[in-house]
Amino acid sequence: MVKKKGKVKEKEEENLSESTKKRIDELPSHAQEIFKEAHSSALEQYKDPDKRRGGKKESKEEVAHKVAWSAVKKKYKKGEDDKWIKKK
Repeated sequence: MVKKKGKVKEKEEENLSESTKKRIDELPSHAQEIFKEAHSSALEQYKDPDKRRGGKKESKEEVAHKVAWSAVKKKYKKGEDDKWIKKK
């Protein structure tokens, strides 16, 4: 995996609300990267409302948020102690 530096990484973080940043801070670092990359990609992919399932009913930010959490949940799950752990 290629590490992202500088402006690209900053741009990914700019697109996240403060409440989302706080929530993903609880994730392991790899899961945080998955979330940020999926969120950034989804913002670009779904900027056109015609490409969203709900059309204009959902903002591109709402769709990106759902996509990003889905990507995290493919590789991680919450453990019994409510902490995120990598799936086996």
